[in-house]
Amino acid sequence: MAHDSIPACFFSQTDSRGPSPAVFTREGGAWQALSWADYGALVRRVGRSLIALGVEHGHATCILGFNRLEWVAFALATMAVGAVPAGIYTTCSPTETQYIIDHAEAAVVLVENREQYAKIAQERGKLPGLKYIVLMRGARIDDDPMVLTWDDFLARGEPVKPDAVDERTRKIQGDDSACYIYTSGTTGPPKAVMLSHSNCVWTIECVGKIHRFTAEDCTLSYLPLSHIAEQVFTVHGPAVLGVRVYFAEALEKVPDNLKEVQPTLFFGVPRIWEKFHAAVAARLSQVTGGKRKLVDWARSVAARVHAHHNRGQQPPALLALQYKLARKLVLDKLRTALGLGRAKVCSSGAAPIAAEVLEFFTGLDLNIREVYGQSEDNGPTSVNLPGATKYGTVGKPLPGVEVRLGEDGEILVRGPNVFKGYYKDQPATDACLIDGWLHSGDLGTFDGDGFLLITGRKKEIIITAGGKNIAPKNIEAALKNHPLIEEAVVIGDRRPFISALVALDVAAATKWLADQGKTPAGPLHEDAAIQAEIKRGVDRANEEFARVEQVREFRVLPRSLALEHGELTPTLKIKRRVIDKNWSALIESMYAGKASA
Repeated sequence: MAHDSIPACFFSQTDSRGPSPAVFTREGGAWQALSWADYGALVRRVGRSLIALGVEHGHATCILGFNRLEWVAFALATMAVGAVPAGIYTTCSPTETQYIIDHAEAAVVLVENREQYAKIAQERGKLPGLKYIVLMRGARIDDDPMVLTWDDFLARGEPVKPDAVDERTRKIQGDDSACYIYTSGTTGPPKAVMLSHSNCVWTIECVGKIHRFTAEDCTLSYLPLSHIAEQVFTVHGPAVLGVRVYFAEALEKVPDNLKEVQPTLFFGVPRIWEKFHAAVAARLSQVTGGKRKLVDWARSVAARVHAHHNRGQQPPALLALQYKLARKLVLDKLRTALGLGRAKVCSSGAAPIAAEVLEFFTGLDLNIREVYGQSEDNGPTSVNLPGATKYGTVGKPLPGVEVRLGEDGEILVRGPNVFKGYYKDQPATDACLIDGWLHSGDLGTFDGDGFLLITGRKKEIIITAGGKNIAPKNIEAALKNHPLIEEAVVIGDRRPFISALVALDVAAATKWLADQGKTPAGPLHEDAAIQAEIKRGVDRANEEFARVEQVREFRVLPRSLALEHGELTPTLKIKRRVIDKNWSALIESMYAGKASA
């Protein structure tokens, strides 16, 4: 069925699927289902309340909280009344939260709890357009007239006529904005990616055909809903294809929830797969004797079978028989123990993942396909397809999407999934969207079989192992505000957390020590008092940023960065690759034996 908007698709699902389960939440120690009919009724009720609060076509709302039914119902209802939802990461600082609400011009914000509410309360004076703060179920703030409990919010919509939401939905055009995805740039504040309803519907229909998604499929919602990847799986995908959603209880509960739900669709950023890899490898290393031989045989069989499948071939008859036996004796048990016993589609994206990790999982009978893309093209640019998967690449262009390389190797994308532009930022839009081509800022090449390989980035964006996009210049500028820090270089690409190398202003550091009545007992960069003062400066800088952007480790360099060592350009800009190479041992010392936050 063809629909012009996400809410039109959604209401088609709710009206046709009726009593079938749509979403599941864990309450009272058990998974509780909400039917499609009741889901539709909830979204319509939320939509009527938004109308009552004055939300008009083209307005925006903001949402700040972990993955919950209220989050998605609020987003869908916002879309249904012709408005635009914008998610905010729960790790955002008060300053970042204020910026997004103000930039989106949101008069209504949904927050999960008192902790998230406090961020807005702290910056209230800088939010003149904010009129209502709505709390998710179970939260309560008694001393703020701007706050509405969830029940109070729903009650506001009762006087609004029942068909008001459907009337608004019918007026939505395909080119209308469906959502704002706030994504960090290389410099300055975050930009709001405007994705249209047509962008979202087309992308889901395309991906659904590739993987043959059906209404019998289900997914576990746990990654940040402010990110396009989780919106694809939790908001847009179910609306268009009828996929069922289970909401994880909390991040720390994801392993348990996975084992209970056994989803058929699972998307993970590299850090998730790396954690699985480490845990499974550790357990397998403890297996000995005949059992170890059986496991090794089964893993070898699975790896060879998937090697055939990835080339679009069927395994030989004898190998197919061995595979059937290996699944029965070993593989099905291993997959179920991970929580992926029913998984038919496993994906990795948002950051690069090592081919060795993917190959390891084929031995567990899990074929994880890497996806490449960005918010600006709704998530996928290229995908490793069933029957056409090559580890170490990010697959072939999404069917219907054109991908070519610029003269400098930059990846350029054109297709129905490419965004409208950045909200209220025409210069940035013009710089990245040229003649219909999205200039990704990433560098790549195609191999002889047409698979895309990522070779680097023009943009100075750090992508952590957890898939978080970090703008290093903002953090470096904050660190350099400290009078003892001459230069700072943020590290973290493909790493579990952010760290920094700092170079001292020798004159300032020497004077500071003298003012303290101290003299260095050894090299200045090793002095304990200097180290402690730099630590205080790092801690102060961290207060300006979200948790994932905060510097967890630092090292003071024994000398300044220098032109003669190739670490600076003639205009004294830092050369990150050279610095990474010159100080590789020091960088590795910051990550040795340490996990992500």
